[in-house]
Amino acid sequence: ISPVPPYSREQPIFTTRAHVFQIDPSTKKNWVPASKQAVTVSYFYDSTRNSYRIISVDGAKVIINSTITPNMTFTKTSQKFGQWADSRANTVFGLGFPSEQQLTKFAEKFQEVKEAAKLARDRSQEKIETSSNHSQESGRETPSSTRASSVNGTDDEKASHGGPAEAHLKSENDKLKIALAQSSSNVKKWETELQTLRESNARLSTALQESAASIEHWKKQFSACKEENEQLRGKIEELEEQCNEINKEKERNAQLSRRLQELETELQDKELELEELRKQGEIIPELMSECESVSEQLQAAEKKNKDLEEKVRTLRTEVEENKHRQTNLKTELKNFLDVLDGKIDELHDFRQGLSKLGVDN
Repeated sequence: ISPVPPYSREQPIFTTRAHVFQIDPSTKKNWVPASKQAVTVSYFYDSTRNSYRIISVDGAKVIINSTITPNMTFTKTSQKFGQWADSRANTVFGLGFPSEQQLTKFAEKFQEVKEAAKLARDRSQEKIETSSNHSQESGRETPSSTRASSVNGTDDEKASHGGPAEAHLKSENDKLKIALAQSSSNVKKWETELQTLRESNARLSTALQESAASIEHWKKQFSACKEENEQLRGKIEELEEQCNEINKEKERNAQLSRRLQELETELQDKELELEELRKQGEIIPELMSECESVSEQLQAAEKKNKDLEEKVRTLRTEVEENKHRQTNLKTELKNFLDVLDGKIDELHDFRQGLSKLGVDN
């Protein structure tokens, strides 16, 4: 059944779109979505009953049908979410808006409608009190007029018919009927007011219970948020310690990088020394070739100067000197080669140590 039938007395006075939620009836804590997407939420005004309602329909399903009373309160729980309790529907409605501006407009309209409902209730109470006063006054006046008419009727009847006892009983019976009717109407009014007061008290007690439950809910949420905050602080401290360890590790890596650069520089120096030794080693074959040419010349001189003994002696002396020099050169060359082999071995060991250090890093 649609809450707004065709040719209805109610007219929409404000419309917006929002996601609709209802409080979980079992826990009274969690929100249950009443619509899968944003739906239209409207304020309706009934001019005949002088009442206001909030109505929302999702397809063929009515998800909000709440009559606004002066006791209701719309509460903003966040920048885009608000709620109100409906004791007649025994639930709490929640609306999630796309923006804070739309929430503010809805809350302002709720306050306007609430004030209008309060004003309408006050006016209706004044009308009821006025009508009850008029009825009481008319009730007071009726017996006297009846009494007057009955007296006059009695006199007439005395004059015409001469039956005073019967006329008096009839007038008293009429007076009793009127008093009984007024008493029954007053009793019905009092019963209606009493029932209204009872319903109002029931709504107030329900709203009070819902408020208490909401306070407990927010207290639990606050404690949960506090515990979560403490856990996050602990995690932040752990992350700060990890960051300190990472910074220390970065410093060690920087020191190792500097040490590696120093070792690379030393390696380059050693390679330069090795290049110089290699260049010096290239000179040795030239010296050897010179020694061989000198030996050939010596042999040729010995062949040519067999007849010249004196020259031969001189040449022999020179040959002996050259041989001695050659021996010294060979000795120096051998020493030089030994030193060169040692340097090459040291350089090879140094390169292996450097490679091992790079792999460890």
